[in-house]
Amino acid sequence: MEVDIYDFDKTIVPFDSGSLFILYCMVHYPWCIITLPLIAVAGILMLVGVINFTQFKKTCFSFVALIPVEKAVKKFWDKHIDSVHKWFFDRPRYSIVISASPDFLLADIAQRLGFDEIISTRHNIKNGMIIGQNCRDEEKVRRLFEAHDKDSLEIIDVYSDSYTHDRPIFSLATGKCYHIEKGKKVEFDFNEKYKN
Repeated sequence: MEVDIYDFDKTIVPFDSGSLFILYCMVHYPWCIITLPLIAVAGILMLVGVINFTQFKKTCFSFVALIPVEKAVKKFWDKHIDSVHKWFFDRPRYSIVISASPDFLLADIAQRLGFDEIISTRHNIKNGMIIGQNCRDEEKVRRLFEAHDKDSLEIIDVYSDSYTHDRPIFSLATGKCYHIEKGKKVEFDFNEKYKN
């Protein structure tokens, strides 16, 4: 099966959806502010190397236990649906979106935009805690081939905003690699970009 792979944040939309959703909830459900000291402490612990990014992210979404998640997610995407880059609507092949953002946040927009498939960071919807690993870097490739037999896919084009974090998925492209810059697709040569 021929497929294209897309990152989500700052690729299909021009923002980091997880961070923007946290801010949205702090404004619309102000009692969530009580989790900010915990998030701040976790941020400091991450910066000094006591915990890793995945552990920090587990803390960031602890506020979901305090909100009506489905309602909040729907209203969030009602507000931001028009931010989706127009080029994404013209997809020539089966589309697999692979993202580090929470599954509970992306399920709604995936349905609205008609993603053929989405792979994202699994969270416990009741407490916001990450289940397993954060879906970024090499974990994106691992999760892709957990869902599909490697020999069953021919990955044609790959789209992402991050040369650093998405090198592993860029390396899978047999067609073209596109770096997303200010909402525009910029084609690049993988071997030239990563020759060192």
